Amino acid sequence: MLKSARKQEKDPEGRMPLVEHLRELRNRLAKALLAIVVVTIVAAFYYRGIIELFTNPILKAVGCESTFAELAKQRDGTCARIVLNGLLTPFTLALKVSLMAGVTLASPIWLYQLWAFVAPGLHRSEKRYALSFVAAGFPLFLCGGYFAYETLPTMAQAMISLSPADLDNQLPLDDLLDLITRMVVVFGLSFEMPLLLVLLNFGGVITGKRMLGWWRGMILGITVFAAVATPSTEPISMLALSVPIWVLYFAATAIALLNDRRKARREAEGPGDDEASDLDLTPEAVGEVEPVGAVPSLPEQADGGRSRINGYDDAT
Repeated sequence: MLKSARKQEKDPEGRMPLVEHLRELRNRLAKALLAIVVVTIVAAFYYRGIIELFTNPILKAVGCESTFAELAKQRDGTCARIVLNGLLTPFTLALKVSLMAGVTLASPIWLYQLWAFVAPGLHRSEKRYALSFVAAGFPLFLCGGYFAYETLPTMAQAMISLSPADLDNQLPLDDLLDLITRMVVVFGLSFEMPLLLVLLNFGGVITGKRMLGWWRGMILGITVFAAVATPSTEPISMLALSVPIWVLYFAATAIALLNDRRKARREAEGPGDDEASDLDLTPEAVGEVEPVGAVPSLPEQADGGRSRINGYDDAT
């Protein structure tokens, strides 16, 4: 009965006291942390498979498949071996990989908790836009991470080829996983750039025409970014990153132009029946002030040659 009464007493606009906000934030954070902990514990049983998923493509590209004697006879370049340094490194690495997997795989749960905390304060149109951007942003980030995963073996092979001949390279596994994580995050965030431009356009900050005028600088900037993010001697890896971002940028520009045209058509039609018209609050000039005659503040009454004020004689 108490729970149902509390639900009925909730404000329909999502307003509540500060203490209630803090209590709800605590509950949302507790649920999000619980989901991350549970998924992390499950991922700890499969952390070896997770490590192999990321390291096997790189090891196949730069790994030593022959003995040192055979490599010395072949003289066909260098190779690399993935190693661990230190007694406690395997344990700390297992914790790190499990936690990363827990945060990533539990992202739908903690993102929903974040959304459930923010959503009551948004209007209906803002909720619709926010859901659309979240629904588009997550797949874009995954696409960027996938491109990073596909580009890493080629990049690793190009970097190892710079080593002196007949040397065996040792790649610490923890450093390698940190590099993979940074690459996935950088590639994923780069795919979010067109979505950010669309968000700014919907917010009225920039126009589609201005975005279209930036196309030369954007192509150059995206190309330079791809060249830095994929330090490889061959252009395939650079194009594998830059071409999708070019396509996404022009797609975002087209969406912004359509949105600007829709806004212009709506403004030309005027406000709807259920919408308030815009008020012109510009102050107008004040005209000349008309003169007004003075009015005596205290009326006087004559009585036998003596003046009376408010019924009393003013003479003593």
